[in-house]
This record gives sequence, structure tokens and C-alpha cells, in this order.
Amino acid sequence: MIEGFVAPFLPLNCTAMTDSVSAQEQPQTAPVAPVAPAAPQAAPVPTEAAAVAVAASEPAASVEAGAPQRRQDGSRRGGRNRRKPEGRQAPQGHASADGAADAAAPAGGPGAGTRAPQRVHPALEQLAGLYPHLFGAVFRPLKRGIFQDILAAHPELFEREALKVALGLHTRSTRYLQSVAAGDKRHDLQGQPVEDMAPEHVHHALLEVYRRKKARATEDLLPKLRNRMMAAFEASGLTREAYTALVLSRDEAANAILEEAFAEWSARNAKDEALLRAFDASGQTLDAFADMYGMVPRTVGQQLERARRRAAAAAAVSAAAVSAAPAVEPGDSAAAA
Repeated sequence: MIEGFVAPFLPLNCTAMTDSVSAQEQPQTAPVAPVAPAAPQAAPVPTEAAAVAVAASEPAASVEAGAPQRRQDGSRRGGRNRRKPEGRQAPQGHASADGAADAAAPAGGPGAGTRAPQRVHPALEQLAGLYPHLFGAVFRPLKRGIFQDILAAHPELFEREALKVALGLHTRSTRYLQSVAAGDKRHDLQGQPVEDMAPEHVHHALLEVYRRKKARATEDLLPKLRNRMMAAFEASGLTREAYTALVLSRDEAANAILEEAFAEWSARNAKDEALLRAFDASGQTLDAFADMYGMVPRTVGQQLERARRRAAAAAAVSAAAVSAAPAVEPGDSAAAA
């Protein structure tokens, strides 16, 4: 996939991907040895491993030998409530969207501990040391062909397949996608911007970052997503038709969000244009005009500037279309008549 490595084109159906840890690096649950049936006189105190196994198997209701029975009123026999055993370790943190493990909550009791932080791919650690301006504290979008550039610059340092895996993990991380969604340019190994990010890559990065954040968000992120979609559309300099043709996909939910964003954008444009006409006809200063309508001058100024930019862009498009049209000779018009 990365022979001619293109970063960061991300298929739209990639929400199940982890960001910076491969499946081989995920910690595996140690096998739990079978527990012998307890004597009927006293139920054994579950060990930590047994408690974890019980928690993993719930809510299965199978009754095994030695397992405490549930009364008809919902209470349990067998002494201690198994749902909160003393000394049981608190749930551990899980890998977040950008590959970092969440902090584990401190567990009360003996034997409590925290899970070791998840490892970073060794090749990514090397790249961060060599190119901190690309792989360090701030991630920059990478130029097309960066894979070959790295191999050519360090033929003895990186193994080909390991570098492929590392770059794949890097370009699927949330931090990298956020830099793409912001519309940052692609950069070469020297940290110099070399080309604009394709509009479809920006659009798909916006959607993917939204999907990852939505699972943990406590607020509705759709309004912000629609605003950022329209900002990316305006930055592309394309017409609505050309932009839509580039970014539409088979994901109907994503296409519906785009249509909602365009509807809001059209309504906002209509308001801006009406405000500009009213302002031009009033002959007032910006502050006086805003005060007359009970509006904030800064907000009015932003709306007027948007309307003027769109009017100028529309005029430029019309002028370009007229200049590109073939000239009609007088003889041709007479013949047509």
C-alpha cells in the first residue's frame, strides 16, 4: 500500500482502525487456570485473576459448581458481593483514538497497579528523533513519496516493512488527521511545505476526527463539523458542484452531513448579502449601522466582509467565463440571422 506512500488518504470506512498501536501490540489477557469446585461448606475467596475472569464472563447466567447462587429476591449467597470484591483492581485504561492509554483509576486494596503505557513503534521513535519538525510534538502532513525519501536518506537505518507499518500507524493517528483536517500543507523531510492538501483528504479527515471524538463527547459536535466543512470548502476555491463531486462517497450519513452544511451555508450567505445591501443603502458607518440594528459591530463587519468576498469571487468567475467564450464574428452573426 505504501510503495508510493500517499499520506494521509484515509478510506472513509476506517473507523475501526486504531491510531498508533498495531493489533500485535495490544496487551493480551493471560489465560486463567481452571478453578476447582469449592467445598459446599464455604465458598473460596476469589483471586484477582479469578475475579477478572468472572467479570469478563458476566452477564452470562450459567451456574457452575462452587459459584454463589442468586436468591429469588435478587441477593446473592456465599458471603461477599462478587461485583465489588475487596482488593479487586479497578478497570484499566484503554487505548484512546490517538494511541495513548487513558490513566487508570487508582484501585483501593493490595495488589493494585497500573497498566504499563502502550509502546510506540520503534521506527516512529527513530523518526521523531531524526525529524522532530514532522514527527515530534507537532505532526505535519507528509509529502507524497515520503516513504521513498526516508529510505533513500537512511538506507541502513530502516527496514522496509517496518517503516511501512510505522508510517501507516502515524498517518492514521488522530493527531495527524487533525493537522490534515486543519488544511495544513504537505511537508518534505526538511520541514518545508511543498504542496496543498487535496480537498477530499481534508474532508475525509474532518469526518474521521469527528467520528473518533463523538464517542467521548458530552456535547453535539455536528454544528462545529458543518462549520469546518464549509470553511474547508471555501478554502478549496472550488464551485459547490466541483467540490461535491470530489468528496462524495458511498457513506450516506456523511453525504447527508455535507448537504446539511451546504444548506446552512446558503442560508448564511443570503443573510450576509441582504445585510450588505442594507449597509450600502444606509450610508452609515459600521458602528452606527450596527447600533441602529442592535448588532455587534465586529459581527457585522465579518458578515459584510464575507459578502464582499463572495461577490468579488462571483464577478471573477463571470469575467473568466466571458473571456473564455469564443468571439463571434460579425459575418457569423449575420449568417445566423
